Amino acid sequence: MLISMTTEPEQQHGVGVPDGFGRLWTPHRMAYIQGESKPTGPLPDDGCPFCAIPSMTDEDGLVVRRGVHAYAVLNKYPYNGGHLMAVPYRHVADYTELTAEETAEIAELTKQAMTALRAASGAHGFNIGINQGSAGGAGIAAHLHQHVVPRWGGDTNFMPVVGHVKVLPQMLGDTRKLIADAWPEQP
Repeated sequence: MLISMTTEPEQQHGVGVPDGFGRLWTPHRMAYIQGESKPTGPLPDDGCPFCAIPSMTDEDGLVVRRGVHAYAVLNKYPYNGGHLMAVPYRHVADYTELTAEETAEIAELTKQAMTALRAASGAHGFNIGINQGSAGGAGIAAHLHQHVVPRWGGDTNFMPVVGHVKVLPQMLGDTRKLIADAWPEQP
């Protein structure tokens, strides 16, 4: 895509009154905006995608690694390429409700995810965290999940800062396979 930096706004038909802004269309994001795959309520049977994913194949569910109490899965709407989440199998909303075994396995999956992402993509750093509850920014507050977002020096360019979009160079299925293949062997 070529972005014009002229002083005259490019005429883009069908976008309303010319305003000097170019448009980068990302219609696939509308599913996220409209709440596709979001639960209709707080219970597992209310359409929780994190409860549905374990019954899918790894490829269909974008699962990278399965543990006993938790699993690692690619984020369907990633902040950066390789954005993973460590998710307990049990439908639980609050971090304080996790068992010791679930907490330990989420921590171990996070460490393994960092190792795999460094091997697969040369990640320089990470943002790791839990958005606890709707007020805390959780997109799916009913089922706890910890984000593992790989970062690279200079990975914030004009696209997210000015355009409020991320450019992801690889299909999620290909990213899932690359990370799964780089996942460290369990002792």
